Order: sequence, then C-alpha cells, then structure tokens
Amino acid sequence: MSDLDVQLPSTFDPFAEANAGDSSAGAGSKEYVHVRIQQRNGRKSLTTVQGLNKDYSYNKILKDLKKEFCCNGTVVQDPELGQVIQLQGDQRKNVATFLVQAGIAKKESIKIHGF
Repeated sequence: MSDLDVQLPSTFDPFAEANAGDSSAGAGSKEYVHVRIQQRNGRKSLTTVQGLNKDYSYNKILKDLKKEFCCNGTVVQDPELGQVIQLQGDQRKNVATFLVQAGIAKKESIKIHGF
C-alpha cells in the first residue's frame, strides 16, 4: 500500500484561458451601447440608454434627445452601470437612429433589448 502514491492534479480553472483572452483583447473588444425598455405601470414605459462613451456629455445628449422626440428624461447615476439616460416612452428605435446619425455610436455597436 505504500507504493500507492496518488497524485492529485492541481486546481484546474476551466475559465483561465477565457479570462486571459478577455484581458488581452480588452482594448480591441467592442463596447456596446444598450438601449432597453422598462415597463412601468399599465402602458407606461421607460427607455434606458447605457454604455455610451465617457467622453460625451450625457446632459447635452439628453437635451437633444428630449427636443427631438418631445419627451422628458433624466440622467441617473447607477453604482454598477455608471451613468444611464432614461427617457419616457418607448423610444428604442428613435434613440438608435439618433445615435447613428449624430455619430455618437456605430450601428453595429448598438444593442436594442426588450419585447
């Protein structure tokens, strides 16, 4: 029984390669702009825009969005997501086309969520 030396493999991390790949591709990876809808009560809803470049002034973008779509909105500071733009109503398609036309985001980098 003394000849039976069992060698246990060292801890294996199945995600080690994936995490290493993410850190090296961090600079070249795509940053998406997420446009979501949140249902409030009844027919009321909110449109949220998250993931815009930090260099842009969120308040100026919000001001233009509010004028363009005749709706109210605000910029909310979220601890996890950072700054998020909230607009009244279902403005997902309008916001996506506005961001592309204004040159704020590319069409490929915009993800529209909901329904």
